[in-house]
Amino acid sequence: MLDAAILKDMGILPMTLNDLEDVLSIEKLSYPSPWPISQFEKELQNPLSCKFTARLIQGKKEIVAAYIIFWVVAGEAHILNISTHPDFRKMGIAKSLIVFALDYMEDRNVRGVFLEVRRSNIIAQKLYRGFGFKEIAVRKGYYGDNNEDAIVMALDLKDQTEKGNWTC
Repeated sequence: MLDAAILKDMGILPMTLNDLEDVLSIEKLSYPSPWPISQFEKELQNPLSCKFTARLIQGKKEIVAAYIIFWVVAGEAHILNISTHPDFRKMGIAKSLIVFALDYMEDRNVRGVFLEVRRSNIIAQKLYRGFGFKEIAVRKGYYGDNNEDAIVMALDLKDQTEKGNWTC
């Protein structure tokens, strides 16, 4: 479900060190084994890493509602992390971040996009499938916190008919 009023006032901007407190809060609320601050700091320094936040205006304050981190290397992209604060889920923010990321990737001539998702995360799998991602492999015991399998998903951007036509 898209919340047009929320999305109208949303901006997608590069992640900065100033965003880390909000990003870490979202990360801890979203994952059983959240990334430590050091991982985010490494991504902020990594020239291959693309990191963006979705920001909303609440009253007179701008808040980070979601973020996405992905790498672009040699014509391929790998989505490493995406999450939305629980208060802002099911409003279309994650979809908007993925649309933004796919457009960004296309502008850089990315041909294929890859990601891993927990086998139990059916909601995320459905979101990715809506964009055309397909399951291509399983990584047994990929997640160290509970030995859960990861489903590897891929999207072939060459097969997309029209640039920027990312709706699901």
